[in-house]
Amino acid sequence: MRFGIKTRPEHTTWAEMRDVWLVADDVDLFESAWNWDHFYPLTGDLAGPNFEGWSMLAALAQATRRIRIGCQVSGMIYRHPAVLANMAATIDVISEGRLELGLGAGWNQMECDAYGIDLPPLRERFDLFDEGVQVIVGLLSQEVTNFDGKHFKLTDARCEPKSVQRPHPPIVIGGRGPRRTLGAVARWAQHWNAIVRSPDDWTELKDTLLVRCQEVGRDPAEIVCSVNVVVDPADGIGPAAEKAAGYMEAGVDLVVMNLPHRAKPDILEPLAEALAPLA
Repeated sequence: MRFGIKTRPEHTTWAEMRDVWLVADDVDLFESAWNWDHFYPLTGDLAGPNFEGWSMLAALAQATRRIRIGCQVSGMIYRHPAVLANMAATIDVISEGRLELGLGAGWNQMECDAYGIDLPPLRERFDLFDEGVQVIVGLLSQEVTNFDGKHFKLTDARCEPKSVQRPHPPIVIGGRGPRRTLGAVARWAQHWNAIVRSPDDWTELKDTLLVRCQEVGRDPAEIVCSVNVVVDPADGIGPAAEKAAGYMEAGVDLVVMNLPHRAKPDILEPLAEALAPLA
């Protein structure tokens, strides 16, 4: 099994986030580090501070040297996919080919209402998401992209410079919807980040993904499967490592350890030691 970490950019400082990622970059067990794509905190005082994920990711790309980096995951409703494709290509160049391109349909009604961003009904939102993924893949992999969809239209569109990773950085699709989300994973993703409650829950969803892959003729072995495990400061590292072991037994490829809020860098070495027998 492989491991990553996730730090929440809410109610914290740039220095605290940066310092954790710098230490994670030196701990070989952790292969990736993730933040999130929100504009408001999700816990505590919703009027408190929360850093924008993609601009922070660009800075962290420059600050680190080895660890793969990503946003878990970027809401398609927040940015035109052509803009996001250019952002992704730039950050992949800055990181010298370490970007994981996390994508999701988006869901946060409060943020959308506050900023005047349209949050369509679920069916329309996934139609928009499907088109957006195709736009991003086209721009990152083709010299010129033309696209004529209901939500997006591109005419002789270019994205230069291209990303270091070809044909594009790995597409990470997050979610658990058995029809639309897993259908999108089967068609376009190299990595599926599942929102699950337990190993049994994950196994059931993985079986559905196998069906979706069969429907489109995709080899499911091409798709990395990951889940998130919360490191609860009240419980400590041990219970989180036990949860990770349960997902390993279920067949998950990658576990992303969600670090406690404002975790200090010194949590990473003991966490890596606890997880090492599973690696």
